[in-house]
Amino acid sequence: MGAAFFYHLTDSPLEVTLPMLIGKARAAGWRIEVRGSDDGQMRRLDEALWRGPDDGFLPHGLAGGPHDALQPVLLTVAGAGHSPQAGSEPVCLMTLGGAEASPEEVVASARACILFDGHDPDAVQTARRQWSALTKAGVAAQYWAQVDGRWTKQAEKN
Repeated sequence: MGAAFFYHLTDSPLEVTLPMLIGKARAAGWRIEVRGSDDGQMRRLDEALWRGPDDGFLPHGLAGGPHDALQPVLLTVAGAGHSPQAGSEPVCLMTLGGAEASPEEVVASARACILFDGHDPDAVQTARRQWSALTKAGVAAQYWAQVDGRWTKQAEKN
């Protein structure tokens, strides 16, 4: 049964935090869907992930290609009509830009990571609403924030 991990981005930008989380999920052997709400943002992330860190890159693809089901990391856009994993459900779902993760999706996954910009009041409000909806549905959740440059767990609900 999965849990939702909320990541409040304040010190490190998405382009730094997302590859770190994807790397950890891949190290666990998980297939990942990264779900955004903006096509332009997902295209920029696609380019950033291909540039990757100096010591490697993160294999991935943008949804809509012929090999979506084979991608270890698939970038999708919420509501874009994609069938992301073409029958092969991701083990880890990462959402950004306010993209939704349903309680059923979270429970069916090993983990859902909900990343949000801590400097954007609307993003913080959306994350609060998502936390409330998921925990009211009985989903276990953790809230992580950066404190002095390190990720620390600030809250947990089982």
